[in-house]
Amino acid sequence: MKIRLGYVALPVSIPITSSKTITVTNYKKLGKRRGEEKRCKILEENLINFLEILKYNEANSIHFYRMTSHLVPLLTYRDSYHNILIKYKSKLSEIGNYIKVKNMRVDMHPDQFLVLNSINESVVTSTINALNDYYQLMQKLDLKTNIILHIGSSQQGKNEAMKRFTNNFNQLPKKVKELITIENDDKIFNIRNTLSLAKKLQIPMVLDYHHFLVNRNNEKIEDYIESIFKTWKTTPKIHFSSPKNKKEKRSHHDYIDSDTFIDFIEKIKFCNIDFDVMIEAKQKDEALFRLVRELKYKTNYQFLDETTFLVE
Repeated sequence: MKIRLGYVALPVSIPITSSKTITVTNYKKLGKRRGEEKRCKILEENLINFLEILKYNEANSIHFYRMTSHLVPLLTYRDSYHNILIKYKSKLSEIGNYIKVKNMRVDMHPDQFLVLNSINESVVTSTINALNDYYQLMQKLDLKTNIILHIGSSQQGKNEAMKRFTNNFNQLPKKVKELITIENDDKIFNIRNTLSLAKKLQIPMVLDYHHFLVNRNNEKIEDYIESIFKTWKTTPKIHFSSPKNKKEKRSHHDYIDSDTFIDFIEKIKFCNIDFDVMIEAKQKDEALFRLVRELKYKTNYQFLDETTFLVE
């Protein structure tokens, strides 16, 4: 069983960001022309830094990476969004080509403001618009990646909430649907709910193991892992983080508890299915590197490179 480790968005080891933005207030103060100039200048910097981060990942044998959903500043200003993508088509194509040539896996997990099952129609509309815009961005990058969503609101009860998600999901264009994956959350929609919906919609489910541990009803991960992995047509992926402390068990720690990670691997290795792990820790790449060091010390896992290992 081969496992690859990745990290989220902004490495702490190098002082650059690919998610610089401009506030709506400042954009309006500048006026449309100067506001668009500022927006484009920030996007240029984000694209340059995005490619630098990818090169850093390649140099450190990191094959799995979550790009920021804030690459393009002010995504909600849709009147000029597509023109901006066209303007920077060449640079976006260069970045996408680098990802493909280096055989990297890149995904995206937009912020919580995307709520596909909201009872507020304006929120649903803005969510659908944003998903279409993210699809257009992936088109310019020439990537078919995953966009990860939570099921969302539980208003009017979980059953009704899941029906709303299904109905609104079915409003999405087919090509956008093909990018969507859903993740179990830490309060409402547990592993059983999420797997059921993923099977119904025939889309992949991302297991978040931290969420599973704080939101379960005596379920055992061993009873679900194969079914979760089988929702994928490609290599499955999961999210892994550790609680900040006993009181703030839903918050993420700076690093990963390697003992919990090893226990998870040992519990699910019977399925013998390759998968990727997104490390969701505040110290980003440094948390990944620390976990690798501890795995090398504590286990006999065979490392193929700095972030990929085999489990027998």
